[in-house]
Parts: sequence; C-alpha cells; structure tokens
Amino acid sequence: MAEDQRPIGVFDSGIGGLSVLKHLVRLMPGERFVYLGDTARVPYGNKSAETVQAYSLQCAAFLLQHNVKMIVVACNTASALALDVLRRDVSVPVLGVIEPAAAEAARATTSRMVGVIGTRATISSNSYARAIEQAAPDKNIIVHSQPCPLFVPLVEEGWLDTPATRLIAGEYLRPMVANHIDTLVLGCTHYPLLKPMLTSMLPDVRLIDCGECTATVAAEMNGPVDDEPITSTPSIYFYLTDNTPSFPILARQFLGISVNEPVRVSVDHLTLPHIEHEES
Repeated sequence: MAEDQRPIGVFDSGIGGLSVLKHLVRLMPGERFVYLGDTARVPYGNKSAETVQAYSLQCAAFLLQHNVKMIVVACNTASALALDVLRRDVSVPVLGVIEPAAAEAARATTSRMVGVIGTRATISSNSYARAIEQAAPDKNIIVHSQPCPLFVPLVEEGWLDTPATRLIAGEYLRPMVANHIDTLVLGCTHYPLLKPMLTSMLPDVRLIDCGECTATVAAEMNGPVDDEPITSTPSIYFYLTDNTPSFPILARQFLGISVNEPVRVSVDHLTLPHIEHEES
C-alpha cells in the first residue's frame, strides 16, 4: 500500500473512463479511487473548448473535495482541450490519456506509419498527431487519423463483435490498411472493448490502449507500493451527475466486476480553490 493514503481521482464525460479505471485498479490494487462520470453533460465532443474546460474544472473541483492526491482525466476530449488549464489551476498532479498513448505509439512503430482512431472531436483536435510528433521528433512518423463516431454507441449497445460492427469497422479501417500502418492508437476510452474484434481484423498491427498506457504512467507517478498481497475487492467510490440506469451493466462490462450503485451529484456550482501562480 502506498504511503500517501489519499485516493486517486478519475473523471470522464461519461462511462468510457471505466476502461482507464480498470487498468488503474489492476496496476495499483491497494489504492482507493473516486470516479466521477459527468453523465448529465455527456458528450463533451460536441462542445466548445471553453465549455469543455469549464466542465473539466468543475469535475476537478469535485474530486478535490474528496482530498485526492492525483487526477486522471479519463476522457480524450478533455485531455485534448482542457489539460493545460487543469494543470495550471489544480493543486495536485493531473494526467491525461493522450500523451502516454502517443509516447507508446512512437516507441512501438517500426514502419513509422501510425493510425489513430477516435471521436470526431478528438481527431479534429489533432492532439494525437502533435503528441506523437513531440514524443519522437526525429523519427518522422506519419500519422493517419480516422474518426469513428459509430463505435461508442455500438459499445454501449453491447455490440462488440457482430456482423454490423465488423462491417462498420471495415469501412473505418480501410484507409489505415491501405496506408500500411503497423500501430493503431485506440484514441477513445470506449474502444478497448472492441480490441478482440480489431485484433482479429488487424492481426499484424500493434493496438495501443490509451487507458492502459495512462495507468502505467499514473502508477509510475504514484511511486512504489508494498509487496503485501491485496485480497480485498477494489475500493472505488462512483459518482455520476445524472442517473444512468445501464451503469451497473456497463460498469461490469468495462471493469469485469460488479459495482455498487453510483451516487448522483451536482458539480455545475463548484469552483476550484484559488492558486497563487508564480510570475513568469
């Protein structure tokens, strides 16, 4: 168990961030977690950058009320549009999902042809392409990006490997195959549930799970833990900003465990504590 007993905070615009939480729990089983899903205002992908930043700051303010020692932004849109603001205004370390996955993709590719799939907002932000370039500026990696807007509703419907899902995936992936990518970033936290299907369709392509990469970095940031074996169930407190009847089913699908009913909360009135910034 880590010396710092404060919990780790995780927030997402909805429930996709549970795929990130799954890896956080796996790598840090002795930690406590507070998960906030902003289901009342999902999706973030069709909001302006200013709105996403405001929502993200309110989610962070809620997690800080729970005395978290770190915040993981388990949302690609918020990571793309609000991470700099969060790191400026939040008093604890903040980690997004884009930088860790981009760094892993840059390390993994040998052909220098990397694909990125995500929501329209994430792809339009060009955040992954920039982050991959920053991770390996001398490698001259070519990034092929493809929005896959139908993947999220398919996952939430539970259609993880049906003929219809494969047909849609084939259309989305055709440009990637034509460009001979050897690495594909799953740039949405829902997409790891499609990993078995995507692996069968792209057997020679390395799939990069942004949640797994982020959890690895978070564990490194959190420091070493004791070797004491963990026998209890994970300590996770779930909060949603709107009731989502399907949450227990989806949570079991994402996490692989049964979870307690989440607590409904409101965050739109919250503000962050003031932080004094050093003059540059």
